Amino acid sequence: MGDISFEMAGRHVLGLGCERGTPAAEVLALAVEALRAAGIAGTELAAIASIDSRRHEAAILAVASHFAVPAVFFDARRLEQETPRLENPSAIVFARVGCHGVAESAALAAIGADAELLLGKIKSAHATAAIARIGLQKA
Repeated sequence: MGDISFEMAGRHVLGLGCERGTPAAEVLALAVEALRAAGIAGTELAAIASIDSRRHEAAILAVASHFAVPAVFFDARRLEQETPRLENPSAIVFARVGCHGVAESAALAAIGADAELLLGKIKSAHATAAIARIGLQKA
């Protein structure tokens, strides 16, 4: 899956990672906390992004539904390409899923080369969240 189109109002992507079976309430609370910390509203989101192994994860799909945005998913190989841009790379995550981060990597991958992290990874007991935005064009 390639970069998502930002022809919509939202110019931010919320990256999410979670353990299988994490309650939707926990992931949604973390998403709301991430938006608050970044100083943006849910209406500024273009998408929710995660790793493809979470494509059917109810909690991630619930967050996308809550904010009425699409959920986009990337394989670990694609997420690993974002490692040089991560604020919080993790060897533990790499050992588990094959990339050094899910939330940050997925948010960056969804936007593409012009992405920058607005909010690095934050955590709850069983989930992670990060927010990327379209970076400013350089003159």
